[in-house]
Amino acid sequence: MKIRLFEKIDAEQVAQLFHQTVREINIHDYSSDQVKAWAPDNIYFRNWAEVCSNRFTYVADNDGAIAGFGELEPDGHIDCFYCHKDYQRSGVGSQIYHAIEAKALELGISHLHTEASITAKPFFQRMGFSVVNQQEVTRRGATFVQYKMAKVL
Repeated sequence: MKIRLFEKIDAEQVAQLFHQTVREINIHDYSSDQVKAWAPDNIYFRNWAEVCSNRFTYVADNDGAIAGFGELEPDGHIDCFYCHKDYQRSGVGSQIYHAIEAKALELGISHLHTEASITAKPFFQRMGFSVVNQQEVTRRGATFVQYKMAKVL
């Protein structure tokens, strides 16, 4: 497994990984309507190549197969962070997170923050994040519980 920066050629796999993870993993914590709003059938509602290229997006590359990815923004915000359904609880997320944290330290970022799903909350807690507050957000007509979380580096 190699952790590396996103390349535009990864966009298709990253989009599919996002869609499959939400639909097959997050469904354990959210309703069918919620996951369909979160990851609509048209997975290209977001320009993956452009967005991922404009952030520090790290991918876990397993001989050409993307096993996970995470995005760091210059202000310390971790946006998307997903591991493929077949790589859950295998250390892939930790490897991606450690690459993100190392980059943040290199950039002089003093704290990281994210909005974690119910599903991702325990992972971020294991990485040393604390819950700032629970909130509800609405996307495409569905309301979701998520957690604002932060970590001082």
